[in-house]
Amino acid sequence: MADYKAPLRDMRFVLNEVFDVAKLWAELPALAETVDAETAAAVLEEAGKIIGGTIAPLNRSGDEEGCTWSAAGVKTPAGFIEAYKAYAEGGWVGVGGDPNYGGMGMPKAISAQVEEMVNAANLSFGLYPMLTAGACLAINAHASEELKQKYLPNMYEGRWAGSMCLTEPHAGTDLGLIRTRAEPQADGSYKVTGTKIFITGGEHDLTENIIHLVLAKLPDAPAGSKGISLFLVPKVLVNADGSLGARNAVSCGSIEHKMGIKASATCVMNFDGATGWLVGEVNKGLAAMFTMMNYERLGVGIQGLAAGERSYQSAIEYARERLQSRAPTGPVAQDKAADPIIVHPDVRRMLLTMKALNEGGRAFSTYVAMQLDTAKFSEDASARKRAEELVALLTPVAKAFLTDMGLECCVHGQQVFGGHGYIREWGQEQLVRDVRITQIYEGTNGIQALDLAGRKVVGSGGSYYQHFANEIKAFIASADARLAEFTEPLKAAVTNLDELTAWLLDRAKGNPNEIGAASVEYLQVFGYTAYAYMWALMARAALGKEGEDDFYASKLGTARFYLSRLLPRIHSLSAAVKSGSEPLYLLSAEQF
Repeated sequence: MADYKAPLRDMRFVLNEVFDVAKLWAELPALAETVDAETAAAVLEEAGKIIGGTIAPLNRSGDEEGCTWSAAGVKTPAGFIEAYKAYAEGGWVGVGGDPNYGGMGMPKAISAQVEEMVNAANLSFGLYPMLTAGACLAINAHASEELKQKYLPNMYEGRWAGSMCLTEPHAGTDLGLIRTRAEPQADGSYKVTGTKIFITGGEHDLTENIIHLVLAKLPDAPAGSKGISLFLVPKVLVNADGSLGARNAVSCGSIEHKMGIKASATCVMNFDGATGWLVGEVNKGLAAMFTMMNYERLGVGIQGLAAGERSYQSAIEYARERLQSRAPTGPVAQDKAADPIIVHPDVRRMLLTMKALNEGGRAFSTYVAMQLDTAKFSEDASARKRAEELVALLTPVAKAFLTDMGLECCVHGQQVFGGHGYIREWGQEQLVRDVRITQIYEGTNGIQALDLAGRKVVGSGGSYYQHFANEIKAFIASADARLAEFTEPLKAAVTNLDELTAWLLDRAKGNPNEIGAASVEYLQVFGYTAYAYMWALMARAALGKEGEDDFYASKLGTARFYLSRLLPRIHSLSAAVKSGSEPLYLLSAEQF
């Protein structure tokens, strides 16, 4: 497998030339004195060095060794402890953390790029700091000042890790069914009892403590999701002076043996009257958890993008070197027995598909990250409200579409290698195995599609959707005539999405099955249309510069490929949506 190289040039292009993020940061007082374009470039450069040099080399060995469980705890693969220490010492665990508690304070538009790098280098490794960052978000937004002061500095520093304990054996998507209980104590703490499964980083040897955020119910809690509270439960209790005390009554019963991400510990966690503290309000645990869910779901989408990028980097290197047959138009490498496979149309189709989806995904994930920054930091109430509604609309698209496209890119990369792609030593089969989980965890992609179609589009009466559609239309209306080859396909695509959205809103009134029947294909149409918008924006930034730098010529060529070869997928998907729910109910359960 090719060595991982952080795509810094493309990241700078997206941040500075496509979105001019420094202008947004300057308008947000909380960020104006913290970050500018030069700071961002320096941060990403340093992140790329440590990630490429220290973390990426552990990807294959970590997969082969995996994590091991014993009664004493979970052991991560060789090199992980040292790599995590180096990563933490650089401040990368707290890159987006609150500076008041020791975080670096970078906006999400920057931390999103760091996430892409670390997950492309080593997805299993990247999960450990990701879960810590998610736990920190929830604590910072909802915990008492005492809990924040006690836990956040060490978590941002990377001395302590975090985990999110939601799922139970009988309660996955429907968290209202959880049975974990929390008994109030006289001193204000709680005794938490129950079993959680599929807990990423629930136990490991990378840090001296792990801070678990646990969903549980009080004895008098209302039934269902309205009765869920959130609790902070440390692996090791923390003394009043901040030192570590006794081991809490929480343990790892086992770890899962998985298809991929084998160096990430996925744990069964047992809480046996463990001491914990309430985070936020009683019975408002899901609301507290959803504070970080938009960030986490975008983060999982970025994992899909990251795997696709790593696959592309290996595939393009292989395609330039592997000699097989001659080009259809005649020999290209006259001095060699055959031509490199990059001359063949089908190989080019796969490589361009990967390139177009990866670069479109990077722009889209950055766009969503900017909305998160606006929603968090803007002092303009109307701008904040619009950004919050855009985040609500686009988060399920980012999670599901980025990961669906990530799998497609990994499969294409494996295919470019032919038989070698199926062999462990080349690395492509690991990427296919690793990326597959991204479509499943943090809410399966089918649930994301249902969330988009049901809650966000139909639930808002289409108002959330209009924010995005109107922005695209305003861009098209203001575009230079030279951009017509990019804006005309985009205009047709958004018109199609308008019609599809109106169809969905109308049909949902008469038949509740229509939302679920349409949702997956609707999200796909939405995703391809959103990427078309990203590619039109990138074309605008590159147009006129293609003569001065091959980078811009490559951008424009890839934009043309996307609009002519990938965007037309929306037509078959739209036809599937409009076939309605009836074909799904033609068989009885016994006829399947």
